Amino acid sequence: MSTATLEQPPAAEAAIQSFTVTFLIRRFDPDVDTEPRWQDFDVEMYATDRVLDALHKIKWEQDGSLTFRRSCAHGICGSDAMRINGRNRLACKTLIKDLDISKPIYVEAIKGLPLEKDLIVDMEPFFASFREVQPFLVSNSTPEPGKERVQSVAERARFDDTTKCILCAACTSSCPVFWTDGQYFGPAAIVNAHRFIFDSRDDNAQTRLDILNDAEGVWRCRTTFNCTDACPRGIEVTKAIAEVKQAVMRGKP
Repeated sequence: MSTATLEQPPAAEAAIQSFTVTFLIRRFDPDVDTEPRWQDFDVEMYATDRVLDALHKIKWEQDGSLTFRRSCAHGICGSDAMRINGRNRLACKTLIKDLDISKPIYVEAIKGLPLEKDLIVDMEPFFASFREVQPFLVSNSTPEPGKERVQSVAERARFDDTTKCILCAACTSSCPVFWTDGQYFGPAAIVNAHRFIFDSRDDNAQTRLDILNDAEGVWRCRTTFNCTDACPRGIEVTKAIAEVKQAVMRGKP
């Protein structure tokens, strides 16, 4: 009679290690502060945690007055755009393991927009520029009853990249021109104009091109690629701006 060999249970996996990370957060309370100030927090984190998780821990466990925006926490709503170690990012998409935790992690509000409190800025100037470029479909024709406006795969692909914008303002607030010129439309507004300028179903491209052919329009872009580097959705922002410039000069292709 054969004897079955009993397998030894696998060795217990080592417990997931946590570590302490120091965050330096630029704080500002308009009721108390005349100027922003830096405050440090030590937070117990795991490698797969995100900067947003750290902000939650700080707010819930250390200082309930810390103020920031967030909503979906999945990189879709764009609410939690902020500067992390000097770069515009979404806090919900920035993993601790991708940062150098041997040094403090610096977190501050995005630049170029009025600071309201801690990590929150007034987004109204940003959305005012967005609205000004008329980011909606304008068609002078009516489709046949029960029919859709037909668009080919190639026609849809022409503006596919710029449909990905989530209006987080990461690109616009990374632009040096926007920091110093409060009238510049900024990359996000131009990206959203691009989305409709090159839509084959739209009949209002020339109006948008005239709006952007302004002293504070596309010609203020200095092609530094900051906007492209900052975009959390991977949009080729600088390329889109260049295409709008070409359309201004030559007309919509």
